[in-house]
Amino acid sequence: MSEVVHTSRMRVERVAGPLRHAYLEGFEEPMRFGVHGGIKKFYGVEPEEDVPATLDYMVGAVGG
Repeated sequence: MSEVVHTSRMRVERVAGPLRHAYLEGFEEPMRFGVHGGIKKFYGVEPEEDVPATLDYMVGAVGG
């Protein structure tokens, strides 16, 4: 079995509606998750602010 090189530790807090803050160990500023575009239309919500969704972070990570 391979040696573990990193374990991500984070906590996620719901701020309001679909807006969430994810605090990653070692970083002071949170990552912000929410909805925008077709995603907010799909869920039928209209947030105060359009924010990248968790899906956006995943696509960016795979493509990056």
